[in-house]
Amino acid sequence: MSEKKLIVVGDRVLIEPLEGEERTNVGLYLPPTALDKQAVQAGTVVAVGPGTPVGPPAELGDEPWKIGATEARYLPMQAQPGDYALFFRKASVEITFEGTRYLVVPQGAILTLVREEGEETSEEFHPSFL
Repeated sequence: MSEKKLIVVGDRVLIEPLEGEERTNVGLYLPPTALDKQAVQAGTVVAVGPGTPVGPPAELGDEPWKIGATEARYLPMQAQPGDYALFFRKASVEITFEGTRYLVVPQGAILTLVREEGEETSEEFHPSFL
């Protein structure tokens, strides 16, 4: 039997929520109604999609049907696996894959990312379509 793999599509980010988010500091478990009142949630980025799809560049005067087939191009994602993310709770969708709970969040719902200083960053914008 082949091993299953989660593939994140588009501008989505797969986040593993922090354990203990549903408990208070003294160990009491919070009901889901209490958690829904919190606007922001945190977790670790597990995987990211390729980014937002971008259409092929067209020169002025070209008709869209004359543009030949090109490879898919994407605006790059800012989030990277291993980042700690703060995001809007209501924008996330909860899934369970092979017994592990994940949240799928659009990149636009992420408020901040925390990344270790020594990790490689892609701060410079080098789009492949220019």
